[in-house]
Amino acid sequence: MSIKVSIIEDDERTCQALKTILDGTPGFLCLSTHATAEEALKELPVEKVDVVLTDLSLPRMSGIECLRRLKESRPKLLLMVLTVHEDAERIFQSLEAGATAYLLKRTPPAQIIEAISELVEGGSPMSPAVARKVVQAFERPQHEIPQMAQLTGSERLVLERLMRGELYKEIADALKISVHTVRNHIHHIYEKLQVKSREEAEKKLRGPRRWLRPARA
Repeated sequence: MSIKVSIIEDDERTCQALKTILDGTPGFLCLSTHATAEEALKELPVEKVDVVLTDLSLPRMSGIECLRRLKESRPKLLLMVLTVHEDAERIFQSLEAGATAYLLKRTPPAQIIEAISELVEGGSPMSPAVARKVVQAFERPQHEIPQMAQLTGSERLVLERLMRGELYKEIADALKISVHTVRNHIHHIYEKLQVKSREEAEKKLRGPRRWLRPARA
């Protein structure tokens, strides 16, 4: 069966390019495209979609708010961000809102397809530059990052290698584990960054919100 994907992207050229890539790849199908978050929220709940690929810079309602509402209405829906934004605050806001993958638009088409497959298989793919921002956040003093205490030793090792821009297979080979195990570690790392509601996120981040900003070089 094909992996069914819906796209939320207001730039028509980008949207059509993504649709062409998906429909031209065996095992994938672009089920629908939406130019606004409002349109997606109205139509997606009645569509049998596996993955939603969304931009963050949308007219009117933001992509982050759209992610949050989609996750609330369809908790099992897989959400992937595809954007030009790579600042730490947007990254973590997206993860908190329910995204399980975060890619930059400069990602080659073949890698986007591979990332969607990894997402469906239980992974949490992200661009190397995004992984670096995540790791930089965790490099801050532990008292500023309560989530750090939740990570296992293996998860920290995986994060360190993600920061270097290593691929899943490279991490697996270096740590002598399977690619499937690497994907599970990354999935758990994402889960530990998330909260159950917007209110919980605001409460958790009110004090140490500064750790969401990129660490200085």
